[in-house]
Amino acid sequence: MNKAKLTFLGSGTSQGVPMIGCDCEVCKSADPRDKRLRASVLVEYGGLTILVDAGPDFRYQMLRQDVRHIDAILLTHNHKDHTGGLDDVRAFNLIEHHPINIYCEKYVEDTLKGEYPYAFVEVKYQGAPEFHVHNIDGSHPFLVHSNAIEDWLEWERGFGFRHFPPKSTEDTPVEIVPIQGWHHKVKKLSVLGYRFGNIAYLTDINLLEEDQYDKLKGLDAVTLGCVKIGQHHSHPSLQECLDFFGRVGAKESYITHISHLLPKYSEFEKMLPEHVHPAYDGLVIGG
Repeated sequence: MNKAKLTFLGSGTSQGVPMIGCDCEVCKSADPRDKRLRASVLVEYGGLTILVDAGPDFRYQMLRQDVRHIDAILLTHNHKDHTGGLDDVRAFNLIEHHPINIYCEKYVEDTLKGEYPYAFVEVKYQGAPEFHVHNIDGSHPFLVHSNAIEDWLEWERGFGFRHFPPKSTEDTPVEIVPIQGWHHKVKKLSVLGYRFGNIAYLTDINLLEEDQYDKLKGLDAVTLGCVKIGQHHSHPSLQECLDFFGRVGAKESYITHISHLLPKYSEFEKMLPEHVHPAYDGLVIGG
């Protein structure tokens, strides 16, 4: 089994921490671990560099982590805090000369077509981002490929990107196991988690069907999002999160998608059982 290395680019909830206009002690904390961009991770796996979600902080996350190459972006679902930065893949199109591979469910692609219509038309506005969307679902493992085998892009002033055959055919794809979850126990908005060998990344899931737990056996590390201690309509409570970690039984477990409704990192860490940790921006696990 390939081992993965996962970097938390953002560990915050949809409004980030600090939240605009808030004077609570979490938002005013001087601890850098309490400064949380919107949830996203960078995974190095099987020789590929894979981003999970590209929210509104995507540009800054790439700059802060000095990310210069991406093979693919995997989207968990269609909410703006997970897709709102996709226009900025234009920089990767320009410097890497390839479209960006995006893997997502069909309903997520439909949302992207509404939010970024200029990226999907046949004759693009010059400078529009270049996507190659692959539809996946939560039922079957799928292969992620190197972006080196995608079309070669050359910028032409006054026209935009012209497409040419790829300059490389070398490709060693990696298999990703999707975890089918639900963002709301009643409305059941589909959200995909992903297993990369020995690490699984899940967020925004408060309902997981019984058959999905088999996909989470034998992990070194697992994540789940939690925004508050008590009940929430579309995220697990802290106890539900801990119950999930206990059932999965990974060696280490990490809480992400954290809001200012949870304690400051220094206090939150002390509340948690051994082998359960609050994630923070820049934390690296695995590798």
